[in-house]
Amino acid sequence: MYPIVITLLFRLCNVNNVYESLFENCKYSMKIAIVGTGYVGLVSGTCFAEMGVDVTCVDVDVPKIENLKNGIIPIYEPGLEDMVLRNLKAERLHFTTRLTEILHDVQVIFSAVGTPPDADGSADLKYVLEVARTIGQNMQQYVLLVTKSTVPVGTAALIRQTIQAELDKREVSIEFDVASNPEFLKEGDAIKDFMSPDRVVVGVESEKARDLITRLYRPFLLNNFRVIFMDILSAEMTKYAANAMLATRISFMNDMANLCELVGADVNMVRKGIGSDQRIGGKFLYAGCGYGGSCFPKDVKALIQTAEQNGYELRVLKAVEEVNAYQKQVLFHKLQKHFNGELSGKTICIWGLSFKPNTDDMREAPALVLIEKLLGAGCKVRAFDPVAIPEAKHLVKANMTAVDTSSLYFANDIYDAVLDADALLLVTEWKEFRMPSWGVVKKSMKGPLIIDGRNIYDKEEMKEMGFIYDPIG
Repeated sequence: MYPIVITLLFRLCNVNNVYESLFENCKYSMKIAIVGTGYVGLVSGTCFAEMGVDVTCVDVDVPKIENLKNGIIPIYEPGLEDMVLRNLKAERLHFTTRLTEILHDVQVIFSAVGTPPDADGSADLKYVLEVARTIGQNMQQYVLLVTKSTVPVGTAALIRQTIQAELDKREVSIEFDVASNPEFLKEGDAIKDFMSPDRVVVGVESEKARDLITRLYRPFLLNNFRVIFMDILSAEMTKYAANAMLATRISFMNDMANLCELVGADVNMVRKGIGSDQRIGGKFLYAGCGYGGSCFPKDVKALIQTAEQNGYELRVLKAVEEVNAYQKQVLFHKLQKHFNGELSGKTICIWGLSFKPNTDDMREAPALVLIEKLLGAGCKVRAFDPVAIPEAKHLVKANMTAVDTSSLYFANDIYDAVLDADALLLVTEWKEFRMPSWGVVKKSMKGPLIIDGRNIYDKEEMKEMGFIYDPIG
């Protein structure tokens, strides 16, 4: 019986090797590498591993890789830590600092390295092209390099040229493909977005690349296969266009909110009225104190730069950016108005630091602008966030050199934050801020002013409890 079983296994795996090789080759359907263990790379690699793919995540940051090998993750994302630990234990998820050591063993490489903005707002591609150079210098067999980072239109062509130039230097001819697979992950919901995507956008230029991507994503989309294949240039543009449209909706509603305050209308009613129109819909129509994070600000700037490099001005997006820059100061302006411009010596409580709930991401966060303005005006600031305080401390120390930060206190909880506060400013709509013990809050505060930067409270209820309540719009 055993010889028959072994023979069948050999046929199923289509190998004629020793037993170890047989079982190793049968163990996983695909082997891939993810270069970059930031937000996109780590989430993507872990989710692929969860679906049975053998994934090696690569990063040049040695301490980060050592921590990841021990299940210590560098970012806060609900559900990610448990998934990393589970796949480490199952030996489907691996971490290394050396891409060259695994090049011979992978079919697909995802590039998820950073593309930080240059001084003019354009994307810096040095890390993207360094990955391409490393592959061109060391590859020995066919590989598909897929760009997952958000990159300007035309980057895939630069990547192809970079790899080919290195192959030419080596005087070797090895087939390879490049592709674009932009990510559409929402921080705080990234696991769900990756495991059950509403669409997967892929730009390819060969059938071989298309077949590999189809095979890789099919397990995620068995019930409704929604991979949208297109040319690479269109895929690169799709990512920027999507984020620019969402940013536009946010800035549009913030503009409407500011006008509503001037004319006496209620932006929440306006939102419901226009959001019920099926041509518009209700998503991303919430007024607030500005958008932040790693995507919208960077991508809007990069798209504006791409247009200018091609002799065109994106006037709507420039306005979107201007509105957002103003909106990040709107809570400070409201506070000034309530105190007739006399803010020096006032104690101000801030609830929420991250740019949105369920993440510790402080990049371009409105709270950073607000804190700097308050400290510059001579305020004492008491701030609390459920997870973002360590990152906030780092960014304040690194960037707020123009103001005295000794008056900034990071509180232990929401009630510690409101102690003796003249005003409470809600900046990030974490769930634990939605139903606090208002009696405790009112007794702890020196003054009754609440400025709601996300419109999460009921105006009439707040007034009944004796607060002066000032929302957006």
